[in-house]
Amino acid sequence: MFEKNLHIGFLLDFYGDVLSERKRTVLDYYYNQDLSLAEIAGEIGISRQGVRELIKKAEEELYFYEEKLGLAERFRMAQQQAERLLGLLREKGADDEIYRAAESLANSVR
Repeated sequence: MFEKNLHIGFLLDFYGDVLSERKRTVLDYYYNQDLSLAEIAGEIGISRQGVRELIKKAEEELYFYEEKLGLAERFRMAQQQAERLLGLLREKGADDEIYRAAESLANSVR
């Protein structure tokens, strides 16, 4: 469950702006601020069941965007490859200019 929370939070970072404000707010309350369904229901004035349904719909929407666009996965892969490149350059004793360029790339995707 914890891993799923991290994944939804990651997708929310990428696609949150395309969700409705209500869905974005509910996901933020639930995943980032760790509010309970009852607390969220009180904040936005709907039932706990309504909050749960809104969370599920918003999650489905985030997964849909990721399936179609793949931005979060591409970003994760870029992070991994940049770190790998930096490690290889460090290990091989690369030229300072090349190392700085790789370091800059790695920092831009952290």
